[in-house]
Amino acid sequence: MNLIVGLGNPEERYRQNRHNVGFMVIDALLGDISHTSINKNNFKGQLYKHKDTLFLKPMTFMNLSGESVESVSSYFSPSKTIIIHDDIDLEFGTLRFKFGGGNGGHNGLKSIDNHIGKDYIRVRIGIGKPKNKDMIISHVLSDFSFAQKDKLADVVKMAKMASMELLSEELEKVAQKYTMKIE
Repeated sequence: MNLIVGLGNPEERYRQNRHNVGFMVIDALLGDISHTSINKNNFKGQLYKHKDTLFLKPMTFMNLSGESVESVSSYFSPSKTIIIHDDIDLEFGTLRFKFGGGNGGHNGLKSIDNHIGKDYIRVRIGIGKPKNKDMIISHVLSDFSFAQKDKLADVVKMAKMASMELLSEELEKVAQKYTMKIE
C-alpha cells in the first residue's frame, strides 16, 4: 500500500489559499480515478483508496497534520509515503522534489516529522515568499492572485502527474522529468 498526502486546512474559507495547494492536487488526482472513501473517525482526515494507493487530506488543520498521517500510517503501514505541500522558499510556479530533509519552518511538515519521522518523499510546490517576513502567515493563508490562478492549473497538473509516477519510478527520474518553474 502507498500513501499520498496533500496538506491543507479543512474549512471552506481556506479552500483556495496558497497553504491548501496540497489539497488541490489530491482533489485533481481523485478527479481522474475511480476511488472509494474510507470512513474511520480516528484517521482524522478524508481518506480515499484507488487500487493499492491511499489518498489523504488531513482534517486536523495544518499544524496537526502529523496526527492524521500517523493514524493512517499506523493502520496501513504504507511502503511509500508522498507528502504534497506548499513551499514559500520556492517561487510561485516552481515544482521540486526531495526525500526527507528539513521542514523549512513549515508547520505541517514539522508535525509529520514529529509523528512519523522524515522518511517520506516531498512534492514541493512553490508559492513564493512575501518581502516582509511578518507577512508570511497572511501570505500562506491568502488566495492565489488572479494572475497566478491561470498558471496554478498547470502546476497542479504537473504535481498530480509527478505524484502518480513517484509510485512506480525512482525519485531522481521523476525529479528530472518534472522539476520545473512555470513563468
